[in-house]
Amino acid sequence: MPTRVILVRHGESSYNVERRVQGYLDESTLTETGKTMAQQVGMALRDLPIDMTYTSPLQRAKDTANIILAQLNDSPRLTVTESLKEINLACWEGLLFRDIEEKYPDQYRQWRDAPDQLCMQVTDAEGRVQDYYPVQALYERAKQVWQEILSNHAGQTVLIVGHSGINRALISTAIGLTAEQYQVINQANCAISVLNFAAGFGSPVQIESLNQTAHLGLPLPNPHKGEQGARLVLVRHGETQWNREKRFQGQIDVPLNTTGRLQGEQVAQFLKSIPLRYAVSSPLLRPKETAEMILHYHPAVKLELEPDLKEISHGLWEGKLEAEIAAAFPGMLEQWQTAPATVQMPEGENLQDVWKRAIAAWERIVQAAMERPERGITLVVAHDAINKAILCHVVGLGPESFWRFKQGNGAVSVIDYPKGLAGKPILQASNITAHLAGGVLDQTAAGAL
Repeated sequence: MPTRVILVRHGESSYNVERRVQGYLDESTLTETGKTMAQQVGMALRDLPIDMTYTSPLQRAKDTANIILAQLNDSPRLTVTESLKEINLACWEGLLFRDIEEKYPDQYRQWRDAPDQLCMQVTDAEGRVQDYYPVQALYERAKQVWQEILSNHAGQTVLIVGHSGINRALISTAIGLTAEQYQVINQANCAISVLNFAAGFGSPVQIESLNQTAHLGLPLPNPHKGEQGARLVLVRHGETQWNREKRFQGQIDVPLNTTGRLQGEQVAQFLKSIPLRYAVSSPLLRPKETAEMILHYHPAVKLELEPDLKEISHGLWEGKLEAEIAAAFPGMLEQWQTAPATVQMPEGENLQDVWKRAIAAWERIVQAAMERPERGITLVVAHDAINKAILCHVVGLGPESFWRFKQGNGAVSVIDYPKGLAGKPILQASNITAHLAGGVLDQTAAGAL
């Protein structure tokens, strides 16, 4: 049985509103909005069985945790641990971000563009000035958190209430990202992320969802203040009967089933208020139908079809159930499940093929989004394998990490490119499914691709 970890960032604080660096400082308190957000998290988690809660000792996180626990049907024990404190930004703490940018321009550029290289001069207990790398130190601390929590709670559900920095470091170290990629993943106030670990730290892990904000009344996370560029909303098609049967479909043109059409309408309602301006889809029926349902509420948007967004070609596996594949191709199904990047589909593709065409298509779409005469949000509707490839690429992972991101039928992910392809993307959210089943967990069918 996997270990489920639910990660929550604290609610809005006074320093968040002022755009002031908090770090280790414990002078910031929850605003009234922050307290309400914490209550909303508690309501969203109310019916989930949680075995243990861990929180940072800093007041903004500890207060958030206590408010959440007050809403739960069965309140688990709360453990306060120093290891969940926010990143230690030493010389910057208490300062406004705009003042830091003016006073420490070189360090600020490192913080945004090369966070692993950010170096600060600190004085130790004996009065010696030393170089300190805050992001690197944070990532080492995050690894220690995982070692402790996962070894003590195998097969359980754990709630962690922390901060933007430590939560990003926890997610990153879980899936194999380094401190260099610190800014690639976002954590909004009181957003919910869910990770599933097969065993201890270093074992296979899957991000079930990242940075959900729908429980706060915010369908998609807001972009960072002041940032311009391209926003893309990535959607997986609704369910097909072959998904339900766990039959491999690949490039066979299977339409949506009744559940899939319902999911398409639910996604459409969820994105109804989002100002979509452009839309691109795989030409296969299931994503095309899903896209057309979404665009019913955006009649001015024309749907463009991109052949390179087609699902992976499973070759001779297509149309077959898992049991039939296991019998006809001994050992290959297990290899696909444990080392997918090493599998060549018989008379089909391998993941390197999929990566090459999916990322090429994605970069064309991003470039087009930056060059459109009118900037706006671009909708992209594709498939499980294609979406996984895109999400991995966005955060800097390759085909060997194929199973890191879950993509449920009808799920929504959000990627921002503040500076276009010339800059680093930001994964704002992945696998949002609250609009489908109403909860924070993905309840969609875990069918074959």
